[in-house]
Amino acid sequence: MSFSALDNEPQHTTPSPCHSAPGLSKMGLAAWIALLVLLGAELMDMIDQSVVLTALPAIQESTGAGPAAVQWLTTAYSLPIAVGLITGGRLGDLYGRRKILLIGTVIFTSASLLCGLAAGPGVLIGARALQGVGAAIMIPQILATLHITFEGQNRSKVFALYGAIMSLANVLGPVMGGLLTEADLSGLSWRPVFLVNVPVGLAVLLLGRRFIPESTARKADQPDVTGMLLSALAIILTVFPLTEGHLHHWPLWCFALLAAGLLTLGAFLRHQRRKQDNAPLVALSLFRGRQFSGGMAAQLMHGLLCGLFFMTWTLYLQRGLGMSPLHAALAFVLLSLGELVGATIAVKSAGRFARRLPQTGALITLAAVAAYGLQIDTGQAGLTLTAMTAPVTLIGFGLGMVGGPLADMSLAKVPHEDAGSASGLFNTVMHLGIALGTALTALVFFATTDGSPDAGLNRDAFVTVLWWDGGLLALMWTLMFCLPKQANTPAD
Repeated sequence: MSFSALDNEPQHTTPSPCHSAPGLSKMGLAAWIALLVLLGAELMDMIDQSVVLTALPAIQESTGAGPAAVQWLTTAYSLPIAVGLITGGRLGDLYGRRKILLIGTVIFTSASLLCGLAAGPGVLIGARALQGVGAAIMIPQILATLHITFEGQNRSKVFALYGAIMSLANVLGPVMGGLLTEADLSGLSWRPVFLVNVPVGLAVLLLGRRFIPESTARKADQPDVTGMLLSALAIILTVFPLTEGHLHHWPLWCFALLAAGLLTLGAFLRHQRRKQDNAPLVALSLFRGRQFSGGMAAQLMHGLLCGLFFMTWTLYLQRGLGMSPLHAALAFVLLSLGELVGATIAVKSAGRFARRLPQTGALITLAAVAAYGLQIDTGQAGLTLTAMTAPVTLIGFGLGMVGGPLADMSLAKVPHEDAGSASGLFNTVMHLGIALGTALTALVFFATTDGSPDAGLNRDAFVTVLWWDGGLLALMWTLMFCLPKQANTPAD
């Protein structure tokens, strides 16, 4: 598709917030369609973060992918997102958030088609990376548009719906991967898990161009190219050795790259301090308040948790317990139902409980993770799907109470002119956490299994993952004390 079709002139104003609408039921049809298109684009992105999970064994068998390639199938998607989200946010501020959203959708949809046609692991990993580039351009426009369009009770409910979409996508991706792989449509095996994005992407393009309002920042500056390159280099130098180190038995160059990553991060921060009065990539003033900085740190822990848990869980279910992709998908359905209930509670609360709601969700998840680990230790190979229903559902229930409220409270006091940058940062730390969590599976999971299909090794390795996840949940709960204690109070 030609980008000229997306070349509408942006209106250099911010859309009027819905001050007068007391509830989502009072929104007009056009506003509802715009909201559904934005949430649909977010759902498409989040699903592709996890859609490969239950399809991994089939992908390995079909393409001959090894343990490192398995990690890169997830990391190759998360890494470009973590690298490009901040810049994507600035591009939306500068050139129009709707226009940039649609351009990103074109790239994402085209890359999904390439994924479905890939014949080997190298091409598939490259196409996944291109998907990540498209997502990095798309995602910041979604949160920024929601942030500037809705206020008051509508805003809290919209962000709670956003959290519900995140919760749904975390498990809908593996469920779709399992169902479509097991169905083996037209003998395509795992390929439909990517090809399904093509019609969805086309719908987002057609409806988004018609119904999503255009907006730009009142004082949009040119992107900080030097900052973009330094941040990208710092992330790559950190994630690459964590992903490849175990495969190469941790040679000296891995530690050298990690050290270089830290030095590059320091150079990036110094560059940003010098650029604060001249269109920086990151507005460091955003971090002066506990509400934003604490929320960002909690979101990073959330990403690490997801990166560690979901990929290793599907390997545990299929290799440790011998489940089929479809049977493993049913386990994800249990978690999905729990998340939907938790997210529904968040929607109905509309921000009334402030930080107490996501903190309660984190504690429920922590208790359920501990119970699940003990159950696996005692049940071993005989653990059934019915037996794991309670802890798995509670894990989802707790996580469902976290996503939306955490986004709402973290971004609540961000000025509209920094909406793109802030939303880009918020999503960056989530995807960076997922990339780092996936990379850490080399230390926490594959160090035990070494890619072996042995059931006992996969069960033992997954128990270790659960204890790591418990530590991340405890840290996330602690960081949430930086969020407001009472609803609708000023940031500290």
